[in-house]
Amino acid sequence: MTNPVTPPHYIVRKISRIRELRGINQDTLAIKLGTSQQTVSRMEQSETIDDEKLVEIAKILGVTTEAIKNFSEEAAINNYNTFNDHSGDNFLGSNCSFTINPLEKLIEVVDENKKLYERLLQSEQDKIAYLEQMLKNK
Repeated sequence: MTNPVTPPHYIVRKISRIRELRGINQDTLAIKLGTSQQTVSRMEQSETIDDEKLVEIAKILGVTTEAIKNFSEEAAINNYNTFNDHSGDNFLGSNCSFTINPLEKLIEVVDENKKLYERLLQSEQDKIAYLEQMLKNK
């Protein structure tokens, strides 16, 4: 059993914020952790997390454990602004350990919409087949 880590500024709140910024909900994190959404919710409300769980969560979120430990809203905003500042070499000189890939998020949303559309289309095709069958029986 590992010793719980009690980092400053409640590391689990940092995990929660990074999860939100990455567009990952508690259900998705729970599935990837092999646990329930309620367990993730309780974890995010606690004050400690063990080292093994932190490593596992960092991997799922696509960041390092150090990025989680050192995460701050101000740093995230500054890194975002730096990435969007094309006036100088700040982007190339940035030492950011936490990035958000909007393209990945867009692809994920498009895939979800495509699956939804396919289910709706199949439902409509099933309705049409059923109605055609009803007409034949009359």
